Amino acid sequence: MDFALTDQQEAIRDAIAKICEGFPDAYWLKKDHDGGFPHDFHKALADAGWLGICVPEAYGGSGLGITEAAIMMRTIAESGAGMSGASAVHINVFGLNPVVVFGTEEQRKRMLPPMVEGREKACFAVTEPNTGLNTTQLKTRAVAKNDRYIVNGQKVWISTAQVAHKILLLARTTPLEEVRSPTHGLSLFYTDFDRKKIKVHEIEKMGRKVVDSNELFFEDFEIPMEDRIGEEGKGFQYILEGMNPERILIAAEAVGLGKLALARATEYAKTRVVFNRPIGKNQGIQHPLAVNWVELEAAWLMVMQAAWQYDKGLPCGAGANAAKYFAGEAGYHACEQAVMTHGGFGYAKEFHVERYLREVLIPRIAPVSPQLALSFIAEKVLGLAKSY
Repeated sequence: MDFALTDQQEAIRDAIAKICEGFPDAYWLKKDHDGGFPHDFHKALADAGWLGICVPEAYGGSGLGITEAAIMMRTIAESGAGMSGASAVHINVFGLNPVVVFGTEEQRKRMLPPMVEGREKACFAVTEPNTGLNTTQLKTRAVAKNDRYIVNGQKVWISTAQVAHKILLLARTTPLEEVRSPTHGLSLFYTDFDRKKIKVHEIEKMGRKVVDSNELFFEDFEIPMEDRIGEEGKGFQYILEGMNPERILIAAEAVGLGKLALARATEYAKTRVVFNRPIGKNQGIQHPLAVNWVELEAAWLMVMQAAWQYDKGLPCGAGANAAKYFAGEAGYHACEQAVMTHGGFGYAKEFHVERYLREVLIPRIAPVSPQLALSFIAEKVLGLAKSY
C-alpha cells in the first residue's frame, strides 16, 4: 500500500499550481465583486490541455483517471481560486462522461474535442424546481416528432448557462404513468443551447458570483435525433455514470478550499500580536486549527480511496458519498475557523477568508445534501430501511 503520489501525479499538481499562480488573490477578489465568468482562467487551462483530463486521448483529452482529476481540482481550489475557479472547469472533468461511455463514435468525435479545447462551454441540466434530488420524478418533457424532439419544461440551479454553447439535458420521453419503473423513460441529450427557445434567468446567490446559477425555461426547444445519447428511455442509467465522479471531485475541491483557509488562518495566527504575544501561541487558537488539519487529512484519504475505487472499476458509491459528506463538513469547519481566527478582520473582504466561508457551502450542500449522503450509507452499507 503506497500513499505517495506518483511522479506523474506530482507533475500534474505542480503544472496546475503554476497556471493558477497567474490568477492571484487580487484577481479572485475582483471577480467576487464584479462577477463575470473567468474566461481567461478557463482559457489558460484549455490552452495547457487540462480541460479534458479524463477524456480519452483519441478525442483530444489526456485519458487520465478521476484520481488525477481530483488532484487537479484540489490544486485549483487550494490555489486561492476556491470554488470560483473549480466550478468554472468542473463540468469539463465529469459532465460528458456519459458521452464517452454511451455515445456513438460519431458523437464522441463531434462533441468532445470542442469542449476539451475550450472552444465550447457546456451546462448540465437535470435538477427541477419541484423535484430536487428526486430525479425520477422529472417533469420536463421531450416529445419525438419526425426527426427531432420538442422539449418543454423547466430546470433550476443550472451553472454556466449564461455562457454555455451546449447543454447536457435529462428529460422525460415517456410519461411517468406509462413506465414500469420511475427510472425508465428518461432520455439524455447533448445539443446546442438555443437561446431563442431557452429563457435563462440568473439566480442571485451569496457566493461564487463568477460562475452563474440559473433557472431555465424551455419553450418548444428542438433537439435533433442525432443528439440523443444512447437509447431512448435509459438516460437515468447514463447520468449515474457521472454522479460518483462528481461527488469525488467536489469532495476534492472542499479539501482544497479547506486547506487554503487553514493556511491563511495559520499564517495570521503567527503574525497577529495581541497582549504582547502572537495569538497562535494560545491553545484556544492552536487546537481548533489542529483539528481542522486532522479532519482535512482524513477527508483527503477518503477522496483518494473513492477515486482509486472508481478508476479500478470497483463499487465506489459508498466511498464517493462518504468522501463528499466528510470533505464537505471538514472544509466547512476549516473555513469557519479561519474567519474566527481572524476575528473582526475575518469579516473583511481584503483578508479573503469570508469568501471561502461563503463558497464552501457549495460542496457542503451540492450536488447531494449531507443528509442524503448519510441516508445512502445507512441503506446501502448498514442495511437499514430506505428512508426516502
